[in-house]
Amino acid sequence: MAEHGTVQSTSHSDADEDEAQAPHAYALRRDVSLPAVLAGMIAIVVCFSGPLVVVLAAAAAGRLDQAHTVSWIWAVSIGSGLTSLLLSWYTRTPVITAWSTPGAALLVTSLGSYSYPSAVGAFLVSGVVVTLLGVTGLFGRLIRAVPTGVVNAMLAGILFSFGADIFTALHTAPAVVLSALAAFLLAKRLLPRYAVPAALLTGGVAAWLTVGLPLRLGHGGLAHPVLTAPGLDPAALVGLALPLTIVALASQNAPGLGVLRSSGYQPDDRLLIGATGAASVLLAPFGSPGINIAAITAAICTSPQSHPDPRRRYVAGMATGLGYLLVGSFGGVLVSLFTGLPGALVAVVAGVALLGSFQGSLAAAVADEQGRDAAVVTFLATASGMSLFGIGAAFWGLLLGVGTHLVLRAAPTARWWPRRG
Repeated sequence: MAEHGTVQSTSHSDADEDEAQAPHAYALRRDVSLPAVLAGMIAIVVCFSGPLVVVLAAAAAGRLDQAHTVSWIWAVSIGSGLTSLLLSWYTRTPVITAWSTPGAALLVTSLGSYSYPSAVGAFLVSGVVVTLLGVTGLFGRLIRAVPTGVVNAMLAGILFSFGADIFTALHTAPAVVLSALAAFLLAKRLLPRYAVPAALLTGGVAAWLTVGLPLRLGHGGLAHPVLTAPGLDPAALVGLALPLTIVALASQNAPGLGVLRSSGYQPDDRLLIGATGAASVLLAPFGSPGINIAAITAAICTSPQSHPDPRRRYVAGMATGLGYLLVGSFGGVLVSLFTGLPGALVAVVAGVALLGSFQGSLAAAVADEQGRDAAVVTFLATASGMSLFGIGAAFWGLLLGVGTHLVLRAAPTARWWPRRG
């Protein structure tokens, strides 16, 4: 077992305990597997083929020139790459980090209202606040108080749309979707560990033969980060730093920790949130609005498709980190490669990769009959995709689920009405 990122499991033999204490270099050579590496690469494809578009839209809303836009992509990619790589290796847990897609969506509507140095100052302050809440353990204690069924229901709600997207993509590219799904099911029966790679390969061939597979490389060579001195604008602190902090904690770190715990891991929330918060602080002057624990791509890397042994799935986290570093370093060359993939191909590969995590979280959410009402409320609210005050559905689902749990399960401390007579 790893000291910092343990996995709940049954007892092991002495040989297993010796392996768990082996030096990381030896363990890594032993634990590397093709499915785990491919899971990391699929996580990169999912991340750069969808959320990156939101980042580019936010950069356009903020009227950033090409140099500052490339610097932004470099900062979030390098920050996510270093934290994913080092934290996964150190904890031997598949720790996946990423920039906040809800945070980027928030910036689409608000970044243009402030100067860029003021926005960088808001990014910096938000990173400091997140770091302090993480390293002090305040955020972790709050999250651990949430019922397990509610956490699993929140995760199932997050993953629901990815499973549904498999079938909504049928009308745009039926050949791609059906061939990839058929390859996944056949490989799941014969070679379970290679089911997702089989879907990716088959879907890619089908896309090439039907809708086209534009694997275009961009231009620009190595990315060049641009340093911007942060400014402290009270309006930006209220309008950007505060909502970014809430979104990072509620819509990213909370579901991210939930993904790891629902997969049987015991993540050190102080280490993970503290490390990602520190990376956010260091990279804010280069344009990064924040690095957070990922949820969707983490579910890909923590699933049994990555490796049957949960103790060896950390390789997927390291592979994701290396992929981030590669794309970040050559952003001008490789970004268009990811954004040019057909949407149907991304949808079906992401959907089948998350299928195991979805069914596991859904089963765990309704396992406790007494807590089932709270779990159902959480699932429906999260799956609805609702957004209030710039905060995504994951937070509101969690809040409504906990509220339902307290109403239905909490012991009354006083009568609701006074006695008569």
